[in-house]
Amino acid sequence: MILAGDVGGTKVHLALYDFIDGKLKHARDEKYPAKEYSGLEEIVKEFLAADQVTAACFGVPGPVRDGRLRLTNLPWTLDSRELAAGLGISHVFLINDLEANGYGIAELTGEQIYTLAEGDASQIGNRALVAAGTGLGEGFLIWNGRMHVPYPSEGGHADFAPRNEDEIDLLRFLKQKYNGRISFERVVSGMGLTGIYEFLRDVRGVEEPVWLAQKIAEVEDPNSVITEMGLAARSEICEKALDMFVSAYGAEAGNLALKVLSVGGLYVGGGIAPRILEKLKDGTFIKSFTDKGRLSQLLINMPVRVILDSRAALLGAAAYGEARAAELSGVSPRAASARA
Repeated sequence: MILAGDVGGTKVHLALYDFIDGKLKHARDEKYPAKEYSGLEEIVKEFLAADQVTAACFGVPGPVRDGRLRLTNLPWTLDSRELAAGLGISHVFLINDLEANGYGIAELTGEQIYTLAEGDASQIGNRALVAAGTGLGEGFLIWNGRMHVPYPSEGGHADFAPRNEDEIDLLRFLKQKYNGRISFERVVSGMGLTGIYEFLRDVRGVEEPVWLAQKIAEVEDPNSVITEMGLAARSEICEKALDMFVSAYGAEAGNLALKVLSVGGLYVGGGIAPRILEKLKDGTFIKSFTDKGRLSQLLINMPVRVILDSRAALLGAAAYGEARAAELSGVSPRAASARA
Protein backbone atom coordinates (compact mmCIF):
# COMPACT_ATOMS: atom_id res chain seq x y z
CA MET A 1 0.00 0.00 0.00
CA ILE A 2 1.12 3.53 -0.82
CA LEU A 3 0.01 6.55 1.19
CA ALA A 4 -0.45 9.70 -0.90
CA GLY A 5 -1.14 13.18 0.38
CA ASP A 6 -2.11 16.55 -1.07
CA VAL A 7 -1.29 19.17 1.56
CA GLY A 8 -2.98 22.53 1.02
CA GLY A 9 -3.31 25.70 3.03
CA THR A 10 -6.96 24.86 3.81
CA LYS A 11 -7.19 21.08 3.79
CA VAL A 12 -5.09 17.94 3.76
CA HIS A 13 -6.31 15.23 1.39
CA LEU A 14 -4.95 11.74 2.09
CA ALA A 15 -5.47 8.54 0.12
CA LEU A 16 -4.34 4.92 0.11
CA TYR A 17 -3.43 3.20 -3.15
CA ASP A 18 -2.80 -0.48 -3.83
CA PHE A 19 -1.43 -2.12 -6.97
CA ILE A 20 -3.67 -4.46 -8.93
CA ASP A 21 -2.60 -5.80 -12.32
CA GLY A 22 0.41 -3.52 -12.17
CA LYS A 23 -1.68 -0.34 -11.87
CA LEU A 24 -2.51 2.14 -9.11
CA LYS A 25 -5.81 1.23 -7.47
CA HIS A 26 -7.56 3.71 -5.17
CA ALA A 27 -8.51 2.14 -1.84
CA ARG A 28 -9.86 5.04 0.24
CA ASP A 29 -9.34 8.74 0.91
CA GLU A 30 -10.27 11.40 3.42
CA LYS A 31 -10.05 15.20 3.70
CA TYR A 32 -9.03 17.00 6.89
CA PRO A 33 -9.28 20.71 7.84
CA ALA A 34 -5.59 21.56 8.14
CA LYS A 35 -5.89 24.39 10.65
CA GLU A 36 -7.57 22.14 13.21
CA TYR A 37 -4.44 20.00 13.56
CA SER A 38 -0.99 20.67 15.00
CA GLY A 39 0.80 19.05 12.08
CA LEU A 40 0.76 16.50 9.29
CA GLU A 41 1.89 13.59 11.46
CA GLU A 42 -1.21 13.90 13.65
CA ILE A 43 -3.49 13.78 10.60
CA VAL A 44 -1.72 10.80 9.04
CA LYS A 45 -1.91 8.75 12.24
CA GLU A 46 -5.64 9.43 12.47
CA PHE A 47 -6.13 8.45 8.81
CA LEU A 48 -4.04 5.29 8.79
CA ALA A 49 -5.32 3.74 12.01
CA ALA A 50 -4.35 0.07 11.57
CA ASP A 51 -3.35 0.24 7.90
CA GLN A 52 0.26 -0.58 7.03
CA VAL A 53 1.99 1.18 4.14
CA THR A 54 5.34 0.62 2.45
CA ALA A 55 5.87 4.20 1.27
CA ALA A 56 4.33 7.65 1.53
CA CYS A 57 4.58 10.73 -0.65
CA PHE A 58 3.08 14.14 0.07
CA GLY A 59 2.59 16.97 -2.39
CA VAL A 60 3.24 20.18 -0.44
CA PRO A 61 2.87 23.89 -1.27
CA GLY A 62 6.35 25.37 -1.37
CA PRO A 63 9.96 24.65 -2.28
CA VAL A 64 11.27 21.38 -0.81
CA ARG A 65 14.98 21.42 0.11
CA ASP A 66 16.72 18.25 1.30
CA GLY A 67 13.37 16.70 2.22
CA ARG A 68 12.31 19.68 4.32
CA LEU A 69 10.18 22.79 3.99
CA ARG A 70 8.26 25.39 5.97
CA LEU A 71 4.75 25.89 4.59
CA THR A 72 3.71 29.36 3.51
CA ASN A 73 -0.01 29.16 4.38
CA LEU A 74 0.25 26.97 7.50
CA PRO A 75 2.51 27.24 10.60
CA TRP A 76 4.03 23.84 9.91
CA THR A 77 7.56 22.69 9.20
CA LEU A 78 7.74 19.30 7.49
CA ASP A 79 10.74 16.98 7.39
CA SER A 80 10.59 13.66 5.52
CA ARG A 81 13.03 11.99 7.93
CA GLU A 82 11.08 13.04 11.01
CA LEU A 83 7.82 11.91 9.39
CA ALA A 84 9.32 8.54 8.48
CA ALA A 85 10.50 8.00 12.07
CA GLY A 86 7.30 9.27 13.67
CA LEU A 87 5.00 7.27 11.39
CA GLY A 88 7.11 4.13 11.16
CA ILE A 89 7.13 4.20 7.35
CA SER A 90 10.32 3.13 5.56
CA HIS A 91 10.12 5.59 2.67
CA VAL A 92 8.59 9.07 3.03
CA PHE A 93 8.94 11.69 0.29
CA LEU A 94 8.00 15.36 0.11
CA ILE A 95 7.56 16.94 -3.32
CA ASN A 96 6.09 20.24 -4.47
CA ASP A 97 2.31 20.02 -4.94
CA LEU A 98 2.52 21.11 -8.58
CA GLU A 99 5.20 18.51 -9.17
CA ALA A 100 2.75 15.95 -7.78
CA ASN A 101 0.06 17.27 -10.12
CA GLY A 102 2.51 16.92 -12.99
CA TYR A 103 3.09 13.24 -12.22
CA GLY A 104 -0.66 12.80 -11.83
CA ILE A 105 -1.46 13.99 -15.36
CA ALA A 106 -0.01 10.79 -16.82
CA GLU A 107 -2.41 8.77 -14.62
CA LEU A 108 -5.59 10.61 -15.71
CA THR A 109 -8.11 9.37 -18.26
CA GLY A 110 -9.78 11.48 -20.95
CA GLU A 111 -12.95 11.83 -18.84
CA GLN A 112 -10.93 13.54 -16.12
CA ILE A 113 -9.73 16.34 -18.41
CA TYR A 114 -11.74 19.03 -20.23
CA THR A 115 -10.23 20.61 -23.34
CA LEU A 116 -10.76 24.37 -23.19
CA ALA A 117 -8.88 25.09 -26.42
CA GLU A 118 -7.84 22.50 -29.00
CA GLY A 119 -4.79 24.39 -30.29
CA ASP A 120 -2.45 22.25 -32.37
CA ALA A 121 -2.53 18.89 -30.60
CA SER A 122 0.14 17.51 -32.95
CA GLN A 123 2.84 19.66 -31.33
CA ILE A 124 5.29 17.83 -29.08
CA GLY A 125 7.26 19.70 -26.44
CA ASN A 126 7.19 21.21 -22.99
CA ARG A 127 3.95 21.59 -21.05
CA ALA A 128 2.96 24.05 -18.35
CA LEU A 129 0.75 23.62 -15.29
CA VAL A 130 -1.00 26.40 -13.38
CA ALA A 131 -3.29 25.81 -10.40
CA ALA A 132 -5.22 28.36 -8.36
CA GLY A 133 -6.63 27.32 -5.00
CA THR A 134 -5.76 28.63 -1.55
CA GLY A 135 -2.59 29.87 -3.29
CA LEU A 136 -1.31 29.89 -6.87
CA GLY A 137 0.85 26.98 -7.92
CA GLU A 138 2.87 26.73 -11.11
CA GLY A 139 4.94 23.95 -12.60
CA PHE A 140 6.72 22.73 -15.73
CA LEU A 141 6.60 19.42 -17.56
CA ILE A 142 9.81 19.38 -19.56
CA TRP A 143 9.96 17.15 -22.64
CA ASN A 144 13.26 15.25 -22.67
CA GLY A 145 12.68 13.57 -26.02
CA ARG A 146 11.07 10.52 -24.42
CA MET A 147 8.74 11.69 -21.66
CA HIS A 148 7.50 14.75 -19.75
CA VAL A 149 9.43 15.28 -16.51
CA PRO A 150 7.64 17.46 -13.89
CA TYR A 151 9.55 20.28 -12.21
CA PRO A 152 8.28 22.61 -9.48
CA SER A 153 8.21 26.40 -9.63
CA GLU A 154 7.33 29.26 -7.31
CA GLY A 155 6.20 31.43 -10.21
CA GLY A 156 2.92 32.21 -8.47
CA HIS A 157 4.90 34.48 -6.14
CA ALA A 158 6.27 36.57 -9.03
CA ASP A 159 5.18 40.22 -9.26
CA PHE A 160 1.60 40.90 -10.35
CA ALA A 161 1.62 42.66 -13.73
CA PRO A 162 -1.54 44.77 -14.31
CA ARG A 163 -2.65 45.11 -17.95
CA ASN A 164 -5.36 47.78 -17.84
CA GLU A 165 -6.70 50.65 -15.72
CA ASP A 166 -8.85 48.38 -13.54
CA GLU A 167 -5.90 46.14 -12.74
CA ILE A 168 -3.61 49.12 -12.12
CA ASP A 169 -6.09 50.44 -9.57
CA LEU A 170 -6.52 46.91 -8.16
CA LEU A 171 -2.75 46.77 -7.64
CA ARG A 172 -2.85 50.07 -5.72
CA PHE A 173 -5.75 48.78 -3.60
CA LEU A 174 -3.98 45.51 -2.78
CA LYS A 175 -0.66 47.24 -2.02
CA GLN A 176 -2.50 49.28 0.59
CA LYS A 177 -4.41 46.25 1.90
CA TYR A 178 -1.29 44.09 2.31
CA ASN A 179 1.07 47.00 3.02
CA GLY A 180 3.65 46.08 0.40
CA ARG A 181 4.52 44.08 -2.68
CA ILE A 182 1.81 42.18 -4.57
CA SER A 183 2.40 38.82 -6.21
CA PHE A 184 0.14 37.08 -8.71
CA GLU A 185 -0.97 34.80 -5.87
CA ARG A 186 -2.62 37.81 -4.22
CA VAL A 187 -4.85 38.13 -7.30
CA VAL A 188 -5.23 34.63 -8.76
CA SER A 189 -6.23 32.50 -5.75
CA GLY A 190 -8.99 32.26 -3.19
CA MET A 191 -7.74 35.36 -1.40
CA GLY A 192 -7.47 37.05 -4.79
CA LEU A 193 -11.15 36.65 -5.65
CA THR A 194 -12.11 38.15 -2.29
CA GLY A 195 -9.67 41.03 -2.85
CA ILE A 196 -11.14 41.74 -6.29
CA TYR A 197 -14.64 41.75 -4.83
CA GLU A 198 -13.60 44.24 -2.12
CA PHE A 199 -11.88 46.42 -4.73
CA LEU A 200 -15.02 46.61 -6.84
CA ARG A 201 -17.11 47.44 -3.78
CA ASP A 202 -14.80 49.90 -2.04
CA VAL A 203 -12.97 51.57 -4.94
CA ARG A 204 -15.20 51.20 -7.99
CA GLY A 205 -18.38 51.69 -5.98
CA VAL A 206 -20.20 48.67 -7.42
CA GLU A 207 -23.26 48.09 -5.27
CA GLU A 208 -23.18 45.32 -2.69
CA PRO A 209 -26.85 44.44 -2.00
CA VAL A 210 -27.80 44.00 1.65
CA TRP A 211 -28.88 40.38 1.06
CA LEU A 212 -25.48 39.60 -0.47
CA ALA A 213 -23.53 41.22 2.38
CA GLN A 214 -25.60 39.19 4.86
CA LYS A 215 -25.06 35.98 2.90
CA ILE A 216 -21.29 36.53 2.82
CA ALA A 217 -21.22 37.32 6.55
CA GLU A 218 -22.90 34.01 7.32
CA VAL A 219 -20.23 31.82 5.71
CA GLU A 220 -16.60 31.12 6.53
CA ASP A 221 -15.48 31.33 2.89
CA PRO A 222 -16.87 34.37 1.01
CA ASN A 223 -15.52 32.98 -2.27
CA SER A 224 -18.15 30.25 -2.29
CA VAL A 225 -20.89 32.89 -2.30
CA ILE A 226 -19.12 35.17 -4.79
CA THR A 227 -18.62 32.23 -7.16
CA GLU A 228 -22.15 30.89 -6.79
CA MET A 229 -23.80 34.28 -7.32
CA GLY A 230 -21.47 35.18 -10.17
CA LEU A 231 -22.06 31.95 -12.08
CA ALA A 232 -25.82 32.24 -11.56
CA ALA A 233 -25.79 35.90 -12.75
CA ARG A 234 -27.65 36.93 -9.60
CA SER A 235 -25.28 39.74 -8.61
CA GLU A 236 -23.50 42.35 -10.73
CA ILE A 237 -20.58 42.71 -8.32
CA CYS A 238 -20.05 38.94 -8.17
CA GLU A 239 -20.19 38.67 -11.96
CA LYS A 240 -17.64 41.47 -12.34
CA ALA A 241 -15.36 39.96 -9.68
CA LEU A 242 -15.43 36.57 -11.37
CA ASP A 243 -14.76 38.18 -14.74
CA MET A 244 -11.70 40.10 -13.46
CA PHE A 245 -10.43 37.00 -11.69
CA VAL A 246 -10.68 34.73 -14.74
CA SER A 247 -9.14 37.37 -16.99
CA ALA A 248 -6.12 37.71 -14.67
CA TYR A 249 -5.92 33.91 -14.39
CA GLY A 250 -5.76 33.57 -18.18
CA ALA A 251 -3.14 36.29 -18.46
CA GLU A 252 -0.82 34.64 -15.93
CA ALA A 253 -1.37 31.25 -17.56
CA GLY A 254 -0.21 32.85 -20.81
CA ASN A 255 2.83 34.35 -19.07
CA LEU A 256 3.79 30.91 -17.78
CA ALA A 257 3.25 29.34 -21.21
CA LEU A 258 5.61 31.88 -22.78
CA LYS A 259 8.31 31.28 -20.17
CA VAL A 260 8.13 27.49 -20.48
CA LEU A 261 7.46 27.60 -24.23
CA SER A 262 4.78 25.00 -23.59
CA VAL A 263 3.96 24.05 -27.16
CA GLY A 264 2.76 20.69 -25.76
CA GLY A 265 -0.04 22.47 -23.97
CA LEU A 266 -1.11 24.16 -20.75
CA TYR A 267 -2.94 22.33 -17.95
CA VAL A 268 -5.17 24.23 -15.51
CA GLY A 269 -5.37 22.43 -12.16
CA GLY A 270 -6.23 23.37 -8.60
CA GLY A 271 -9.51 23.45 -6.74
CA ILE A 272 -10.99 26.59 -8.31
CA ALA A 273 -10.99 25.68 -12.02
CA PRO A 274 -13.49 22.76 -11.87
CA ARG A 275 -15.90 24.89 -9.81
CA ILE A 276 -15.88 27.72 -12.36
CA LEU A 277 -15.63 25.58 -15.48
CA GLU A 278 -18.69 27.21 -17.07
CA LYS A 279 -17.05 30.62 -16.66
CA LEU A 280 -13.77 29.33 -18.10
CA LYS A 281 -15.72 28.19 -21.16
CA ASP A 282 -17.08 31.67 -22.02
CA GLY A 283 -13.85 32.83 -23.69
CA THR A 284 -12.59 35.24 -21.01
CA PHE A 285 -9.73 32.97 -19.95
CA ILE A 286 -8.61 32.10 -23.49
CA LYS A 287 -8.82 35.72 -24.64
CA SER A 288 -6.37 36.78 -21.93
CA PHE A 289 -4.24 33.66 -22.40
CA THR A 290 -3.66 34.39 -26.09
CA ASP A 291 -3.40 38.20 -25.84
CA LYS A 292 0.39 38.31 -26.11
CA GLY A 293 1.00 40.77 -28.93
CA ARG A 294 3.46 39.55 -31.54
CA LEU A 295 3.52 36.08 -29.97
CA SER A 296 -0.26 35.61 -29.79
CA GLN A 297 -0.27 32.96 -32.52
CA LEU A 298 2.15 30.85 -30.47
CA LEU A 299 -0.41 30.79 -27.66
CA ILE A 300 -3.33 30.19 -30.01
CA ASN A 301 -1.59 27.01 -31.17
CA MET A 302 -1.18 25.70 -27.59
CA PRO A 303 -3.84 23.25 -26.32
CA VAL A 304 -5.41 24.31 -23.01
CA ARG A 305 -6.84 21.58 -20.77
CA VAL A 306 -8.60 21.73 -17.40
CA ILE A 307 -7.97 18.96 -14.86
CA LEU A 308 -11.38 17.98 -13.48
CA ASP A 309 -10.31 15.31 -10.98
CA SER A 310 -9.47 16.69 -7.55
CA ARG A 311 -7.32 13.61 -6.90
CA ALA A 312 -4.76 14.36 -9.64
CA ALA A 313 -2.11 15.41 -7.11
CA LEU A 314 -2.82 12.29 -5.03
CA LEU A 315 -2.38 10.07 -8.09
CA GLY A 316 0.88 11.84 -8.87
CA ALA A 317 2.16 11.55 -5.32
CA ALA A 318 1.31 7.84 -5.27
CA ALA A 319 3.05 7.27 -8.62
CA TYR A 320 6.14 9.16 -7.45
CA GLY A 321 6.19 7.35 -4.09
CA GLU A 322 5.98 3.97 -5.80
CA ALA A 323 8.73 4.77 -8.28
CA ARG A 324 11.14 6.20 -5.68
CA ALA A 325 10.49 3.40 -3.19
CA ALA A 326 11.15 0.88 -5.95
CA GLU A 327 14.36 2.69 -6.88
CA LEU A 328 15.59 2.66 -3.28
CA SER A 329 14.52 -0.89 -2.46
CA GLY A 330 15.19 -2.48 -5.83
CA VAL A 331 11.69 -3.99 -5.93
CA SER A 332 8.84 -2.46 -7.91
CA PRO A 333 5.42 -2.78 -6.22
CA ARG A 334 3.86 -2.61 -9.67
CA ALA A 335 6.02 -5.46 -10.90
CA ALA A 336 5.36 -7.48 -7.75
CA SER A 337 1.62 -6.92 -8.11
CA ALA A 338 1.74 -7.96 -11.75
CA ARG A 339 3.64 -11.18 -10.86
CA ALA A 340 1.12 -12.00 -8.14
